[in-house]
Amino acid sequence: MTVIAPDLSADLVSVAHEMAEAGRKAILPHFRSVGLTADSKETVRFDPVTVADRAAEVAMRAVLAQRRPQDAILGEEMGQQAGSSGLTWVLDPIDGTRAFLAGMPTWGVLIAVAGAEMRPLYGLIDQPYIAERFEGGLGLARMQGPGGSRALATRPARPLDECIIMSTFPEVGSAEEGAAFHRLASQCRLTRYGADCYAYALLAAGHIDLVVEAGLQTYDVQAPIAVIEAAGGVVTDWTGARADMGGRLLAASSPEVHAAALAALRG
Repeated sequence: MTVIAPDLSADLVSVAHEMAEAGRKAILPHFRSVGLTADSKETVRFDPVTVADRAAEVAMRAVLAQRRPQDAILGEEMGQQAGSSGLTWVLDPIDGTRAFLAGMPTWGVLIAVAGAEMRPLYGLIDQPYIAERFEGGLGLARMQGPGGSRALATRPARPLDECIIMSTFPEVGSAEEGAAFHRLASQCRLTRYGADCYAYALLAAGHIDLVVEAGLQTYDVQAPIAVIEAAGGVVTDWTGARADMGGRLLAASSPEVHAAALAALRG
């Protein structure tokens, strides 16, 4: 377990916010711009990347080069960079590039710092267009937005048939994974799709009860895990083990909701 001194905690949070501001400045000129195009990182399916994704990661890495050059980096667009401090910054410059291309403000910038065994210590979910920022870890659990600042807290436990569940894609992964998800979703009151990382922010803020996804990468999950756990929620894989490296993710508002959802996924 990585122990972080108060002065280092304050520095890490300050660096994360500086990176979020740099990401905003790099991304916003491109959002909803005329003629925005995307390359695909895959040939079988459309996995888009835009000039905004690349520019944001370059801008965030520039902040780290100046303020925390001793730390390692894992970024979606530019890969890994070694460090000597034992800390790793995990960056997803635009989580939800498909939403970004469609002009939907449900994408976000994900920033996390991980310690030993890649356990997330702190995470930040930033939505530049609507100016909302959610952060958790290192003693913090708060959001800032047009309505001001407030503490983050997940909603109290309630039965599955009163829960709201979200996922990015209706397919949720393989046919088997999709069947497990829909078995769980059929027991919930309301199912919504397409929010990408913003769904995790909504869970941390107390608006929904569950987010369930599959096929995720390390940079997809590190920041949401830190924010949700700091707000009182539970995040694991579909077996109940930690999910810090991605894969299948089950995020719940409470231990009770998590247990019920895990049972439904297992069938």
